[in-house]
Amino acid sequence: MKRRDFLKVSAAGAAATAAVASPAIAQSMPEIKWRLTSSFPKSLDTIYGGGEQLAKYVAEMTDNKFQIQVFAAGEIVPGLQALDATSNGTVEMCHTVSYYYVGKDPTWAIYASVPFGLNARQQNSWWYQGGGEQLGNEFFKKSNVIGQPCGNTGTQMGGWFRKEIKTVADLSGLKMRIGGIAGQVLQKVGVVPQQLAGGDIYPALEKGTIDAAEWVGPYDDEKLGFAKVAKYYYYPGFWEGGPTVHAFTNLDKWNSLPKNYQAILTNAMANANSWMAARYDMQNPAALKRLVAGGTQLRPFTNEVLEACLKSTNELWGEISAKNPDFKKSIDAMQAYRSDEYLWWQVAEYTYDSFMIRSRTRG
Repeated sequence: MKRRDFLKVSAAGAAATAAVASPAIAQSMPEIKWRLTSSFPKSLDTIYGGGEQLAKYVAEMTDNKFQIQVFAAGEIVPGLQALDATSNGTVEMCHTVSYYYVGKDPTWAIYASVPFGLNARQQNSWWYQGGGEQLGNEFFKKSNVIGQPCGNTGTQMGGWFRKEIKTVADLSGLKMRIGGIAGQVLQKVGVVPQQLAGGDIYPALEKGTIDAAEWVGPYDDEKLGFAKVAKYYYYPGFWEGGPTVHAFTNLDKWNSLPKNYQAILTNAMANANSWMAARYDMQNPAALKRLVAGGTQLRPFTNEVLEACLKSTNELWGEISAKNPDFKKSIDAMQAYRSDEYLWWQVAEYTYDSFMIRSRTRG
């Protein structure tokens, strides 16, 4: 074939290919605008920021064809109604923590965090590699949603106390802001759990209406000013060893997305998941230093307290499992995974971390 004839054929072929490809590309990159309601206020910039990061990644990966507008708690619905708003189609998505919905079914808590559950890395491992995703979404679809991790705070603190807690007896009658399934565990050791919204915690502590409160960790707790009204800051928050923050999508809306948009959304969630954990790990050390410099007294929960709470936790799991097959299926799977994870953890991770902690101040 002569060169000019070849070029003519090539040009014609390219034009034909472009004519076929352009509509296909347009069809796979439709313009979509969704709304996402958050369970968090904008002032808690890291946990709220996970939803913003998700929207940012999706927009960038689709050249702004797929836009998700993020709304803070209360702008569309109250924070604790985020899941319902997604389930019934009021919004397409929400950014929330599934243990907020234990009133519907305690199984929800397992996929965020439960007392003496998984740490953050283990939670991700179970979800992505250990069957947690299949179990979780099998349960979530009963509420017409599909979920993916979209943030993690890491192990949280055990809360702010107006008095020291040295023994289990010190917990008797203690009014503590703590909700959900963790509150049920602590109730078994004498605590009187109180359900309070974030903005109501400070005045309740200040007035002595409550004796203690848990929130997240140094960075967020500092913002809410708890150190001014409660002296003792306990650790660890054994009820939140690695709480996952989820992005839930209305199942019908999810199924309506092109496959490439589903993949983009899934990857954006995974990126936001890493972003939040990394950001908290960056922010918490400096905040903790400031709190201690300001007079906060750090205290570990004693082994007596931890052992009593572990015993109460196992009792509660038995009670719930006896009447809730969904919970039993999920808690059994999670605990089996936890056992193997800590078998491995104690060999390398724990040994290395323990040595580095001891040697930190040696320079």
